[in-house]
Amino acid sequence: MSIYVIDDHPLMRDAIVMVLRRLRPAENIVELERLDKLAGSVQQRGAPTLFCLDLKLPDTNGVSGVIAVKQVYPNVPIAVYSAAPAADMEDACIEAGADTYIEKSASSNELAAALRGLLMAGSEEETDEMPAANSGKLSKRQTQLIAMLDKGMSNRDIATDLEISEHTVKVHLWRLFRRLGVKSRTQALHYARTNGLLSG
Repeated sequence: MSIYVIDDHPLMRDAIVMVLRRLRPAENIVELERLDKLAGSVQQRGAPTLFCLDLKLPDTNGVSGVIAVKQVYPNVPIAVYSAAPAADMEDACIEAGADTYIEKSASSNELAAALRGLLMAGSEEETDEMPAANSGKLSKRQTQLIAMLDKGMSNRDIATDLEISEHTVKVHLWRLFRRLGVKSRTQALHYARTNGLLSG
């Protein structure tokens, strides 16, 4: 199992790797300069547990890199980072399949928090594969989130209640939306009500 960091800028790649080594000292971290080297690298270095993907690579255009990675590895989380402000590209990246968007101007603490949230959500999902009773295809955590959304709780409220970071809440929500095939809280709640996922 390996974490793949794909970036053609050595300095940025080093910064990401340094943070990952702090978060996951035992994990194998593979550095690549181009997306076209990924398939061969996965065969040699092992299945991916996380992708850290620079949005702008020599062999990608727009969100094409995110789409390409998601098509081959649909269940592996992707952290996209870019020099472009989140307001410009975050929605497009999430829509394409990314799990989180990090601006390159973020501090190392912000970067660590974002990646930690993603790694935690990923490992939690692995241990939380069994759906809760009467919740269709949702995990226990996702059923909990739906109930909190139904109460009108904000990301901050949810974070406080679950004792996790707001960033981790965002990751959980994105995964929930993807699992339900929706794009917003309103659509998620509509789906939940229509499909009997809310008790009472």
